[in-house]
Amino acid sequence: MAVRIGEIVKGSIAQKKKIGAGDVLISINGNEINDVLDYRFYINDTKLLLSLKTADGKSRLAVIHKDEFEDIGLEFETYLMDKQRSCKNKCIFCFIDQLPKGLRKSLYFKDDDSRLSFLFGNYITLTNLTDAEAERIIKMHISPVNISVQTMNPDLRVEMMANPKAGESLKYLHKFANAEIAINTQLVLCPNINDGKELERSLSELGALYPSVQSIAAVPVGLSDHREGLYPLKPYTKETAREVIGIIDKFNNKFKEEHGEIIAYAADEFYLKAELPMPDADYYNGFPQLENGVGMWALLESEFNEALDECDIKSLDRTATIVTGKAAYPLISSLAKKACNKINGLRINVVAAENKLLGEMITVSGLLCGRDIVSALEGIELGDELIIPPNCLRSEGDMFLDNMTVDGLSDRLNIKVTQNGSSGEELLNAMTGG
Repeated sequence: MAVRIGEIVKGSIAQKKKIGAGDVLISINGNEINDVLDYRFYINDTKLLLSLKTADGKSRLAVIHKDEFEDIGLEFETYLMDKQRSCKNKCIFCFIDQLPKGLRKSLYFKDDDSRLSFLFGNYITLTNLTDAEAERIIKMHISPVNISVQTMNPDLRVEMMANPKAGESLKYLHKFANAEIAINTQLVLCPNINDGKELERSLSELGALYPSVQSIAAVPVGLSDHREGLYPLKPYTKETAREVIGIIDKFNNKFKEEHGEIIAYAADEFYLKAELPMPDADYYNGFPQLENGVGMWALLESEFNEALDECDIKSLDRTATIVTGKAAYPLISSLAKKACNKINGLRINVVAAENKLLGEMITVSGLLCGRDIVSALEGIELGDELIIPPNCLRSEGDMFLDNMTVDGLSDRLNIKVTQNGSSGEELLNAMTGG
């Protein structure tokens, strides 16, 4: 396979070598280029021999001398240089299967692409991986690899993913560990299926792959109101959430005795469901699993408190409203109260929006849609500004799940709308209008 060059950066090495848009890159130093991983790996040498086929079908070679890691100015028709790989599993807990109709088309795509794991931190199940691709990851020492494990019981994994390859593909975990590839793992827990004794087994077997396995996140299954015809699953309760935390604590206590640190973490949502205090920031060892909702509460609180301690604003005449999900409401309310107590004249109203699009069991702010926010805030005096969580918008930062734009929300509520940022310092700045 070869990849077509989309554009040449003006003034780049590639332009000086008369490489053109539309040319096909076949190999670099004799290594075939199939996708972005091949390209990024082989482009870093200081002397390159590029084999190309020009837009008019002629073969040519280009010799390039450059500094290590220097870019040569090639841009491709797609970021991955080929099609993104979709998921072949039919997991009993898949959240995409629980989305209502009528949302953005991109939300219904299930990716399971090992390249995106390395490039963007996406989690993969390994069921799409071939032996050759696994060997490439080892050869290139791509690290870390983020793996959605669910269970270390091969037979149960087949059942949970409805894929006959699901159990066998666990072999790649061991291959990567033997090659000293760093691995972050995820367990999406479903009550009475892969928790309890199965969770104990998974923690034990993943722990045995330390230090390659550097973190394990236990995340509760998310259940929307749109599960018609899907596998019957129950949500976690206060009691069952406490059981999960207890199993993880027991594993960590033993693991710390043997290795001096912990690697397994329950998602923040488990502590909220269990009605237990959230661990402090020191517990999370650098926060390796933030994208899984592990330690977000502790980190935001720690960053906010530090920023507030350093804040020299004495007084403000400012009223603002922050909208958030039900899960984060207690924390955001507490932080807003601290800011208002320190800064005279600052008034922050915090509103928890119910997720009417996906259902009351979905309480995270990242899945709020524009209509949910409008419904929660209509009739409320919002003050000078409305502050929304940034993670409820698509990556471009302009649109909610239901296709409402930020400008559309501003027009509906007749107020300036801003995002509160992803850090505690940014949240404080949003509160103070900084």
